[in-house]
Amino acid sequence: MKKVQVCCIIDDDPIFIYGTKRIIEKVDFCNKIIVYNNGQEAIDAIYELIKTKEQLPDVILLDINMPVMDGWEFLVEFKKLQNLFSKKIHIYIASSSVDPRDIERVKNYKEVSDYILKPITPDDLGKIISATTV
Repeated sequence: MKKVQVCCIIDDDPIFIYGTKRIIEKVDFCNKIIVYNNGQEAIDAIYELIKTKEQLPDVILLDINMPVMDGWEFLVEFKKLQNLFSKKIHIYIASSSVDPRDIERVKNYKEVSDYILKPITPDDLGKIISATTV
């Protein structure tokens, strides 16, 4: 199976982070996992990676509801950074929300590859690998 180099989890739920990291490791999804607890932390870190020309994530698993900066606000800020790098970063919303408005809202962001319902499964990761050309 192909493998992602760097996967980024942006979520404030330690149980989700722990479980997702375990599944990622079990299926050998990526070489490196980076975790940020809110959108602001992630935006700041991505900006630093761009400035220092370090490796950007290939895949981002993004929660919608977080303190400080939520997933929607992250997407707005991420758009502003996109002209600073050429790499395609695949963003997947990982949410427990089944609210049709959230699912519909995702369609307004061309940066988002798909919407995944929590918890993330090995099947979900397989679909990401299949859809991602890294």
